[in-house]
Amino acid sequence: MIDELWERRAGLSPADEKATLVVTEALDRLDRGVDRVAGIDPVTDAVVVDERSRRAILLAFRLYALTETHAGPFHFRDRLPLKQRFDGVRLVPGAIARFGAYLAPGSVLMPSFVNVGAYVGAGTMVDTWATVGSCAQIGARVHLSGGVGIGGVLEPEGAVPVVVEDDAFVGSRSIVVEGARVRTGANLGAGTLLTGTTRVVDATTGEDLPRGEAPPWSVCVTAYRQQQFPGGVFGTPCLLVLRRLAPGETPDNLRISELFREHGYAL
Repeated sequence: MIDELWERRAGLSPADEKATLVVTEALDRLDRGVDRVAGIDPVTDAVVVDERSRRAILLAFRLYALTETHAGPFHFRDRLPLKQRFDGVRLVPGAIARFGAYLAPGSVLMPSFVNVGAYVGAGTMVDTWATVGSCAQIGARVHLSGGVGIGGVLEPEGAVPVVVEDDAFVGSRSIVVEGARVRTGANLGAGTLLTGTTRVVDATTGEDLPRGEAPPWSVCVTAYRQQQFPGGVFGTPCLLVLRRLAPGETPDNLRISELFREHGYAL
């Protein structure tokens, strides 16, 4: 039904009540965690996108009418309503989650923003002023520190959302966008920039690793490589893998802080 609506999306409007019900059911499945916009294929280890779920979100912006709401003196005008299902979730005043985002039991949201289609796993902390963009997939026991920006993706079709896997730590003010992937147990230092095309370098060997991915069980920071351009030599950002951790190793913050201070960085 979503595919059929997508083919005639140009003619849809809020007056199409049956179409609106179909899309609402699809978003409700995302909201409850029954469906996900994306996940990891257990065989290929690739990120696989459910295009129907993403299409349902895009259709909602065409089918839902602009509605005015307010909370005390604050007034809003939007198409998508806010999330109303918070079973087992701690939601601090100032935190915002839109309908169609899933928050697993045990997750904690400080004043932050979680967009439609996003998935936040059990035991994950979304810290103050952090943003989880549309369709971003955040695993279990992840810590998104203050001011972290996790990018979203609704268009174009085929684009892969950001994935932060289980047990990862993303340091304050870091930016992870454009389909980048933070693998299981990876630790990103404060201010780390990771895009889908960022070069990743092993600090010990100088080896180039897969672009756009923080390796599993690693400690990473943003560094710069000198590169020759027609206009001169400039430093281009890369992700520097400072250290590999043993699988399952979860060093405490003091140990991580000591490691970053040793290399001249701070969390």
